[in-house]
Amino acid sequence: MLDESTNVWLRGLLDRHEAVAGTVHVARDDLLHITAAHNIPPRVQEITARIPLGKGIAGLAWEQGRPIQTCNLKEDDSGAVKPGARAVDGKAAVALPVRGTHGTVRAVVGLAWLDERELTEGELAKLDDDAESLPATAVRVPQPRQSND
Repeated sequence: MLDESTNVWLRGLLDRHEAVAGTVHVARDDLLHITAAHNIPPRVQEITARIPLGKGIAGLAWEQGRPIQTCNLKEDDSGAVKPGARAVDGKAAVALPVRGTHGTVRAVVGLAWLDERELTEGELAKLDDDAESLPATAVRVPQPRQSND
């Protein structure tokens, strides 16, 4: 289940950095949980609804606590890009860990662009600073509704 206010924040971030697609995953328990997605095919949203530590570029960013990037989602052969991510309409991509008040990663924000590119340290720093503006309310994973049967 996606959170509309987090989707609004994500669309603003993507617009500011001229990215075409993106996600927000929040860390809870031992998984990253998707809470926002823009221009991500429904099947990819389903596949990436929960990401374990160290899996894909989001899981690696969470595990390593640093940005993980690829200059071409469709042709990356590093093993970091999982098959579902290749369905995203984009080439270059980055996953940015967002830290909480105690320094632990509270979320991972992903962005993708239509062209191939390798982000410079300066570009990564700007993206990282902007991703840190993720509202604290965005890290609450929506819980499934309980039935009162």
